Amino acid sequence: MSSCSSRALTLLSSVFGACGLLLVGVAVSTDYWLLMEEGIVLQHNQTMEVKMALHSGLWRTCFVAGSEKGRCVAAEYFNEPEIEITTENTANILKMVRTATPFPMVSLLFVFTAFVISNIGHIRPQRTILAFVSGIFFILSGLSLVVGLVLYISSINDEVMNRPREPEHFFNYHYGWSFAFAASSFLLKEGAGVMSVYLFMKRYAEEEMYRPHPALYRPRLSECSDYSGQYLHPETWPPPQRGRSASEVSSDISIHPQCKQFINNKYCISTSQCAL
Repeated sequence: MSSCSSRALTLLSSVFGACGLLLVGVAVSTDYWLLMEEGIVLQHNQTMEVKMALHSGLWRTCFVAGSEKGRCVAAEYFNEPEIEITTENTANILKMVRTATPFPMVSLLFVFTAFVISNIGHIRPQRTILAFVSGIFFILSGLSLVVGLVLYISSINDEVMNRPREPEHFFNYHYGWSFAFAASSFLLKEGAGVMSVYLFMKRYAEEEMYRPHPALYRPRLSECSDYSGQYLHPETWPPPQRGRSASEVSSDISIHPQCKQFINNKYCISTSQCAL
């Protein structure tokens, strides 16, 4: 049951990590984070005339209606692009959303690093620490992305709230599928991070369970003599002594009754080892 759950965690963390990496990569490279349109309301027939419509991403803005229709302009982070925008608030929105760009990029770097480390850890499961490291990178990637999303939304909301209310003008905006991909990627990366950390805990617990006790690596020495273990180290053998009679040996054993117990339990090699 434990091995089955470990395999399930390994598979799910890999799938979640791969999907999170794919979604955030698509979101960063596409231009459908924000869709805006603005125009005027014709009073005589109560219809709306679109003066400008666009969709923008982190790197480019494309116009689909108005005087700039069919033109795509790269985002200039240091210089203002030469484009004709209907109102100043729309231009400010395009400027403010650039402050959120570094965070999705950092998130993409983190999730790629986490995905590589995670796969190495799955190939070599004995390297338990790799699962923990990949989980931390997945979580950091998700946190970095959510900070970027919050900055992106707050920048747009601030400009929309400061926009003057005019009955003859209308302004609509909504978030595109690139933004939805980024939000979905956040959930997948956090899930992959939690599962990777939990997988690390299971592997570590299994290693501790099957690891032999350290006492098994040390020779068990007799406690009945100061010369315990002397047969393991010949250089420590005591100098040869004169032969002893059976009566002397039996008297020594009678003086030390604890040695009898060790002899019966096979802890001593011979009765001579128990002599002082």
